[in-house]
Amino acid sequence: MSARDAALTLARRLSAAGHEALFAGGCVRDRLLGHEPKDYDIATSAHPAEVIKLCPGASEVGAHFGVVIAKLGSHHVEIATFRTDGSYKDSRRPQTVTFSTPEADAQRRDFTINGLFEHPETGEVIDFVGGLADLQAGLVRAIGEPAARFREDALRLLRAVRFSTRLGFQLEPATRTALATCADMLARISPERIRDEFSQVLTNERRAQGLQLLVESGLIRHIVPEVLAMIGCEQPPEWHPEGDVFTHTRIMLEMLAPEAPLELCLAVLLHDIAKPPTQTFDEEVGRIRFNGHDALGAAMAAVILRRLRYSNETIASVVPMVARHMQFMAVQKMRTARLKRFMAEPTFRMEMELHRVDCGSSNGFTDNYEFLQAKAAEFAAEPLIPPPLVTGRDLIQLGLIPGPRFKEVLEAIQTEQLEGRLHDREAALVFLEQLLTERQQRSNRSDQSDPTDPFS
Repeated sequence: MSARDAALTLARRLSAAGHEALFAGGCVRDRLLGHEPKDYDIATSAHPAEVIKLCPGASEVGAHFGVVIAKLGSHHVEIATFRTDGSYKDSRRPQTVTFSTPEADAQRRDFTINGLFEHPETGEVIDFVGGLADLQAGLVRAIGEPAARFREDALRLLRAVRFSTRLGFQLEPATRTALATCADMLARISPERIRDEFSQVLTNERRAQGLQLLVESGLIRHIVPEVLAMIGCEQPPEWHPEGDVFTHTRIMLEMLAPEAPLELCLAVLLHDIAKPPTQTFDEEVGRIRFNGHDALGAAMAAVILRRLRYSNETIASVVPMVARHMQFMAVQKMRTARLKRFMAEPTFRMEMELHRVDCGSSNGFTDNYEFLQAKAAEFAAEPLIPPPLVTGRDLIQLGLIPGPRFKEVLEAIQTEQLEGRLHDREAALVFLEQLLTERQQRSNRSDQSDPTDPFS
């Protein structure tokens, strides 16, 4: 059963009981644009108690706002009673609702393209707000007075940007003006709700246009205000002929594949976030420098992502990408062991893409990218990091006491393995004994005798 079939079945059930039932909102918009709707919403004259009676097992979450979630097969369908909203005091939900008519219900919605209804059986579109004309014109227009819509729910400010970005539509002039006028209302919205809308803008293929609109409207001040310092932050023209840091970042976002994952999009946005605070001018050579912007950028990225309540998993992916993006300049000089460890990082594929667009948006250099591609093919026959030949248990059996310096011993052995100088466990154990003997001899010469510490 498809999502449409499930919604149609429920709409027929409501109609058979004498209630009006119409498809509403995004599913109507998407179908008219030639897109397959991911889910369907139903607007009905039935009150919540009547919906629940007709749809056993339906969820009463939101029933006091006239909203019930019904389940049919694997599909969940939102069924909402036609309503008029009372005043909004929390910039999120109305204090009261009054059950009303389809026409009144359309007037309380956010944008005209989301205020359309469709008859489930005939496909007839019912338009009380001029949504059809705006769909044809490619416009995102607030229903009624734009500032009033945004005062009701300030998250609509970001939803306007999201729909403009996703659909490739322009903002209707009065709506665009209200977006800038009302931008500070976004301060009333929780970081989690802002994060979710912002993530949808960043993961859309038109993400660069979305970022530009967030900046021009002033909304970015309440999301990632650090981005504003990137505007006008000049870079060395011999390395960055494209212009300032913001221009560079925007071009990188444009170059990403449409399906780029959120973590990569965030890393691209934040990879140069610390260039403004680290910008200096080297008088000796006559050029701009950003020493340490990668390390500071990683720290700033962590603060920004935590502020927006991103998950620990997302932060753990993005921050290392920001921290490591300058290391690509040195890959051709890395020893094999270091290079393999570098390439074995779980975010390496995304980092390669970050590096590709970083260079492609500026100097156009591809040497390091092509080198790494060749190395990936060369190393493909076996794991980059093979199973260890020696473990901590072996060190304990030799009488060493477990401690943080175990890692140094094991890493030294792994380095020999990655460099291709150790191929089996027997050779690794011989190397281990030699290593410990050399360390002990150095320890004895310095009169620091601790036989349990190979690095004392």
